[in-house]
Amino acid sequence: MKNNYVNFLVGLFVLFGIGALVFMSVTIGGASVTNSGKYTLVAKFENSSGLKEGAFVEMSGVRVGLIQSINYDPKAYESVVKVSLDNTITVPDDSVASIRTSGIIGDRFLKISSGGSDINMEDGDEFIDTESSISIEELISKYMFSQDK
Repeated sequence: MKNNYVNFLVGLFVLFGIGALVFMSVTIGGASVTNSGKYTLVAKFENSSGLKEGAFVEMSGVRVGLIQSINYDPKAYESVVKVSLDNTITVPDDSVASIRTSGIIGDRFLKISSGGSDINMEDGDEFIDTESSISIEELISKYMFSQDK
């Protein structure tokens, strides 16, 4: 009888340890089992080249969210980018979403430039104004081939 009790305690201890490891992994990794505390906004771009799921979203130089998904809309011929933001972040409805690069050859991220409206965007709302990514190759070729000779 005493052996069964010891086995029960060992099993309980192991289960508690596994639960603690899972909890710490989720907490430290920043993963979320539920979507509580977050809301989603949508931005459509002509060109979202270089932007990846999981890339950060920035407002005023501060990381405020992540790119949730990037899909192609064949009807509108646009990239549809879903952005996950913390509920504590408010985004005026006249804000601009633009794709930027960290440094000269760094990773792409989404920058939100705050507008001046008193009305804030809500879960599922879409940015009215967006700026697609600009490739350095396009800029160089425009400069090189637009020069008068």
